[in-house]
Amino acid sequence: MTGPVSVAPWEQAAALPPVESGLDRLWRGFANARVVVAALVLMVLGGLYSTLSAVPGPGWLLGGCAAYLVATLAVRAMARPIGRRFDVFWPATIGMDLVAYSALHYLQPVGIGFSPLFALPVLMASVLGSATLAFGTTAAVALLLLADAWLHVLSYPYDLPQRFLQAGLTGMGYFAVAALARQLAVRLVREEQRVHASQEAARLQAQVNELVIATLADGILVVDQGDQVRAANPTACALLGRLGMLPGFSLAGEPNWRPLLELTRRSFESHADQLAEVPLGGAGEAPRRVLVRTRLAAARGGLGLCVVFLEDLREMEARVRTEKLAAMGRMSAAVAHEIRNPLAAITQANALLDEELSDAGQRQLTALVRHNAQRLARIVEDVLNVSRVQQQGLPQSLPVALASAVADTCGDWSRQTDNMQRLRIAVPHAAPVQVLFDTEHLRRVLVNLLDNAARHAAAGPDSIQVAAAGPGAEALLRVWSDGPPLEPTVRSHLFEPFFSSESRSSGLGLYICRELCERHGAQIGYRRAPAPLQPAREGNEFFVQFRFTPARLARGSAADRIQA
Repeated sequence: MTGPVSVAPWEQAAALPPVESGLDRLWRGFANARVVVAALVLMVLGGLYSTLSAVPGPGWLLGGCAAYLVATLAVRAMARPIGRRFDVFWPATIGMDLVAYSALHYLQPVGIGFSPLFALPVLMASVLGSATLAFGTTAAVALLLLADAWLHVLSYPYDLPQRFLQAGLTGMGYFAVAALARQLAVRLVREEQRVHASQEAARLQAQVNELVIATLADGILVVDQGDQVRAANPTACALLGRLGMLPGFSLAGEPNWRPLLELTRRSFESHADQLAEVPLGGAGEAPRRVLVRTRLAAARGGLGLCVVFLEDLREMEARVRTEKLAAMGRMSAAVAHEIRNPLAAITQANALLDEELSDAGQRQLTALVRHNAQRLARIVEDVLNVSRVQQQGLPQSLPVALASAVADTCGDWSRQTDNMQRLRIAVPHAAPVQVLFDTEHLRRVLVNLLDNAARHAAAGPDSIQVAAAGPGAEALLRVWSDGPPLEPTVRSHLFEPFFSSESRSSGLGLYICRELCERHGAQIGYRRAPAPLQPAREGNEFFVQFRFTPARLARGSAADRIQA
């Protein structure tokens, strides 16, 4: 049965970031210590051999010390361990130290004990190597010391107990030092990994905070007591008129920022949060009303920061208006539902009265009542249609034959509204196209677009033109009329609810069309374009871009691959 695999502390630190770690510093310290030890040994032996005339200095031993010094310098300058468990760097480096210190211990004739030098390779193997290398080096040192004691006993038998006891205690001490250094090195690596994990978590949290702040709808500024902006999100830069400008500018740099500057200074002076509505804007811009809230972030023993929240009151008012419109829409739907029953009673009573009247003037009055009742009924129906569209969930989009649906709807509409001369249809039946839409919803969209075109088109023939399944691979419905160009202010509000350029329209038809198209994944828009059947004529065109059915998409992809 195999035990747990021994992993070097250097290998455990491989996951740390590419910066100088504690083990890097330890390696550099051990490398410097080896150079210092080699230089001191060479100086000590050279001095002793030169001063003690009775002891001849062996040149080979001094040469070996010099070679060891050169080797330690080379390792310090060029080598860097990579920390693999079976890397030959560690045994070679530590083995070189053991060989050098053993030669000094056994072969020098001066009688100096060099056994303390063995602590350096033991510590180096324990701190930077694996457990196997650490205890293997310690065992080798202990065996060397025991061998030295045995050789000494061969020459001096009376020293047997003392020499072996000293060698054994020294070896045991080295094993204790190796175990302790090993535990300290492992703890160092563990603490560095924990610090690195904390730094990564803090860095990730900082990135998340920056992302959240950058996407906030409110502006955020971080200002120090020197009036310098330390941080600012894009919304704040836009409110200051400095869109795209990097932080680091001063609030005192623009006269229009003076109210904001005074508010931040007041926060620092009073050590309290501030709330005020101030005019704000960049140079050359009209100031806008901004709601400013300040929050102090005090630092221990240093200057604090002021976090400023900016909220554009125009956007706040726009949101309030949107909520009011939504509430009015719900109320309008309720009122329209209550109006429908009395309106039906008025229409029925007027019809019965019209049957009893014979005077032309009185019948003209009943016709006027009937006309306005029908107009009110259409408005009520439009309001209820908006309510139904908003309350419905996502409808089921089914394949619809676009050409046949457009032809049937246009035919029914032209007969019911007596617009057969004004309407002209261009529907290619040779290449039928299926789109994803609800049949009834498609009919409602087309009828609303035709009603809108009829109100603005001329009375002549071909003033309204409808084309389906346009050129190429598009699934397009085009409703064109020869009316005059729309004003820019009208074009920007075309698809908004209750907006109309006519007093007799509810302004809900195009809004309902947009809602239905978006629910089926289609797009509706307006453009000034030539007539589908008469390119020389310019007019107003509303178009709907549909989604294809999956089968059509598959055929289109296959055709694209064949053409490619």
